Amino acid sequence: MSLTQSNYTQTSAALPNAMVIFGAGGDLAKRKLIPALLHLCNAGLLPDSFAVLGLDRLDLDDDSFRDLMGEHIRDHVGAAFDQAVWERLIGRLHYMQIDMLDGADYERLRGRLSEIDTQRETEGNYLFYMAIPPSLFPHVTSRLGETGLLQETENDWRRVVIEKPFGQDLESAVALNHELHDNLDERQIYRIDHYLGKETVQNIMVFRFANGFIEPLWNHHHIDHVQLTVAESVGVEHRGAYYEEAGALRDMIPNHLLVLLGFIAMEPPNSFESSALRDEVNKVLDAIEPLSPEDVLRHAVRGQYGEGDMPSGEKVKAYRSSPGVDLQSRTETFAALKLTIDNWRWAGVPFYLRTGKRLAAQCTEIAIQFKKAPTVIFKNTDVEQVDPNMLVLRIQPAEGIQMSLGAKVPGPTMGVGIVNMDFCYEDYFGNKPATGYETLIYDCMNGDATLYKHADTIEKGWEIVQSVMDVWAALPPRDFPNYAAGTWGPTAAGALLKNDGRLWRRIKIPNK
Repeated sequence: MSLTQSNYTQTSAALPNAMVIFGAGGDLAKRKLIPALLHLCNAGLLPDSFAVLGLDRLDLDDDSFRDLMGEHIRDHVGAAFDQAVWERLIGRLHYMQIDMLDGADYERLRGRLSEIDTQRETEGNYLFYMAIPPSLFPHVTSRLGETGLLQETENDWRRVVIEKPFGQDLESAVALNHELHDNLDERQIYRIDHYLGKETVQNIMVFRFANGFIEPLWNHHHIDHVQLTVAESVGVEHRGAYYEEAGALRDMIPNHLLVLLGFIAMEPPNSFESSALRDEVNKVLDAIEPLSPEDVLRHAVRGQYGEGDMPSGEKVKAYRSSPGVDLQSRTETFAALKLTIDNWRWAGVPFYLRTGKRLAAQCTEIAIQFKKAPTVIFKNTDVEQVDPNMLVLRIQPAEGIQMSLGAKVPGPTMGVGIVNMDFCYEDYFGNKPATGYETLIYDCMNGDATLYKHADTIEKGWEIVQSVMDVWAALPPRDFPNYAAGTWGPTAAGALLKNDGRLWRRIKIPNK
C-alpha cells in the first residue's frame, strides 16, 4: 500500500539504499528530488543507512555539491525548512563527476558505490534516478548493465527510475521499452509520473472502494459523462524548443490524462498490489474505442494561444513570440478529445479530456456529472428543471472533493438551488509539505510499483492518440493562433460538448 502524505508518522522508514541521481546538477534535482528527500528525512522515512550520489559533468566535489543543493533549498521547501533536518540529510550527499558516454567512468562509479556501501551500510541496494534527457536512457542503462551495476542478487536490489517523456509516439515508445529491457527486467523499471504522487489521485481508489454508497453509482446507469481537465495558466516559458517537438497532445494526454482516466474507470482490483491495480488500468485503456480519421475530425480539437490578458491583468505574448518557437509554428498548445470506453460499466458514457497552456486558471480536476433526476414530481411547482449532481475531484490546487446537491431554497414557494459539500485536504489533515515526489521515491525504495507505469500502459496510451497525431500531421492547422491567452481555449473545444448537449464545467479555484 502506498504512502500518503497524511500518514507519515504511521509508516516505517524505507529500506537501506544509495540513490544515484544522473543529472544531479539540473533543475529537477534542485527543485524536486532533494526537497522531497528532505521532507522524507523530516518525517523519519529515510533509513539511517542511506546516501545520495549525484552524477553530472560539473566539476564538483562532495562539499561543493552540498553547497549547490543548499543554495535554494529554502526557496523550494519554504516554511517547512528545518536546519537540523537539513544537516542530517546534507551529510549523506556525495558527488562524482562523470561523462555519461564514457564507459570507463562507469567502472569508477562502481568503485565509488562500493565505498559508499561500506561507509553508509547501504547493503548494495541502488536506486538509479534518470534526471537526464530521454535520449540518454538507453545508453546509460546499457553502460550500467555492461558494468554489472544492474545485476541483482538474493541480498540486494537495483531499480531505475525513468522520467517522461516515454517516447514521442507509439513506435519510439516500443523501441525505448525494448532498449530498456535489454538490460533490465520490467520489475526493475519505475516510470515516474509526478501526478500519481498527488493525494487526490491516490484517493480516487479510496473514495470509490471504501465508501459503500459510491461504487453502486459508478456506471452508465447513473453517470452522464466525465470531464478531465489539466489546465495551465503559464506559457511555455524557457521550454519553447522542447515544446515545438512535443505539443500539448504528446506532452500531457498519453502520460497524464489517460492514466487518470484509467483510475476513474477501472474495475475494482482484487487487491492494492501493484500488478492487480495496473492490470485494471490497462484493461480500461484496452477498452477505449479507437479513433478513426473521421472520428479525429469530429472528436479532437487543437489550439494555439495568441496574445491576451490573464485574469490577473497581466498582458502576455502569443506562443509564437516565445524563445525557441517558430514564428509560423503549427504546434498545438491546447488539445481536447472525446473518448468512449467499450465495456459494460461505461457503455454510452463519453469522457472529455482537455489540457492547455495560458488558460484562465491553473488547475487539474476530474468532474463526474450524474444524470438528471426525473422532474415529474415537480410538475405543479415553480421548478422547471433540476440541475444534475456533479462530483469534482480536485487534484491541484487546494486538493479535495466537492459534491453539488439540489436543496430547497427557503421561502413559501418551491425552488431548488445548488449547494456544495466541499472537502479540502488541508482543512482536515493539515498542509503537509510535499513536492509530489515523496510518495513515489519512498515507494520505489520499498519496491512498490503501484503508482508507476508499466511498459504496456505506456504503449497503450500512445496507441490511443496515434491516429490523432497522424491526422493532425497530415492536415496542418490554418487558424492558429485560435484562442487568446487567459481564456479556456478555442471555441471548437466548447462545441465538442455543445454538439452533445453538454457544457464544460465552469471552474472556480477555491481561495486556499
